[in-house]
Amino acid sequence: MNEDNARFCLLAGLILLYLLCGAAIFSALEHPFELRARRLWKQQLDNFTQRYRVNLGALHTLLRQYEEANGAGIRVDVLRPRWDFSGAFYFVGTVVSTIGFGMTTPATIAGKIFLIFYGLIGCAATILFFNLFLERIITMLAYIMRWCHERRLRCAGVGVVSSREESSGEEDSLEGWKPSVYYVMLILGVASVVIACSASTLYSPMENWSYVDSLYFCFVAFSTIGFGDLVSSQRQQYESQEAYRLGNCIFILMGVCCIYSLFNVISIIIKQTLTWIVGKLVCPCLKKKNNNRTHPLAHLRQKRLKRNTVQPISSHCPAGRHRYMDGSVETVCDSETDAGAVADGVYVGRRLSGEMISVNEFMVSNKVSLALLQKQLSETAHQGPRQSYSHQNGFSGGVGALAIMNNRLQETSVDRLHK
Repeated sequence: MNEDNARFCLLAGLILLYLLCGAAIFSALEHPFELRARRLWKQQLDNFTQRYRVNLGALHTLLRQYEEANGAGIRVDVLRPRWDFSGAFYFVGTVVSTIGFGMTTPATIAGKIFLIFYGLIGCAATILFFNLFLERIITMLAYIMRWCHERRLRCAGVGVVSSREESSGEEDSLEGWKPSVYYVMLILGVASVVIACSASTLYSPMENWSYVDSLYFCFVAFSTIGFGDLVSSQRQQYESQEAYRLGNCIFILMGVCCIYSLFNVISIIIKQTLTWIVGKLVCPCLKKKNNNRTHPLAHLRQKRLKRNTVQPISSHCPAGRHRYMDGSVETVCDSETDAGAVADGVYVGRRLSGEMISVNEFMVSNKVSLALLQKQLSETAHQGPRQSYSHQNGFSGGVGALAIMNNRLQETSVDRLHK
């Protein structure tokens, strides 16, 4: 298992554990309240039917009809119209921002079909906008950091680059000023808290919510969770109604941008943490495997003491001969049947070492991918001096195992020509 797969499995396991812990905590907190609410509702139904002598089945039918009307936006208290232009604009805003409060939903078939295509394009465009917003934040922080540094240099009397040079290499000069991911997380976190607290100060008196409920609504809305239990700007009349609705839209827009960007930055930090954990838990095993891959002939290093001795002729090369170069020995196959053995086993002769190994054994013992095998074999083949015969006999170069086989066949062919 490589590092990416290990990190993916670790993240999946941690998310599952996070879900289990969250379910246990919310069940312990909310389930008793749900049981009390059920008992209270049953008592109220019994008292109502006994006091007014109403049939319980007829009452249930009326309540179901009210639930259907509630889905269409009908409430006991008088609320703003849902599908006038301002209400429809609020609805499409919750759609493209993926908040989806659920207090307003299309009831017609045409409206539902149009919503599918409208949301497909709108959500994609809005997510792109959020990503570009994060890029602008990072670029702005880079400008601010560079400006502060240059101002400090000017105050210290140290010269800075001219404006002409700065304008010519502006993009390159900003590369060195990209802020740390932790610094960006701090900035976005502070901005999100400031926006949420300011918006809660507005929502609490205007919606008659407690401050805690207002903060809860801000997080649910800004994070695009959108439960819909609390929704702003739904009453029919407010004091300074136009100013409040404008402020509500601005706060939601700014809050969604900051929280979405903050989530992206936190995900980067989570990935870094997972990489660190995987490095601590898995890297010893991976390092051992990587060492084996980096040194595919490590198990033959003990044979290097015999570099100046003649190696026995391989069984695959019955008509083989030995070539002496600088006191070392290399086995070369001369017969035509040896070419088939080379193509089948792809013998890799290490120059100046007299070592020979089968690629099939190499792959089984190290369990490496073909891409890594090609790189390692190419590096192994070029450890010693090698002549190129491609211009003499027309062999193509190739890479990896194919290159080793071609070079071996090239040397054999040239040796036959010079015999």
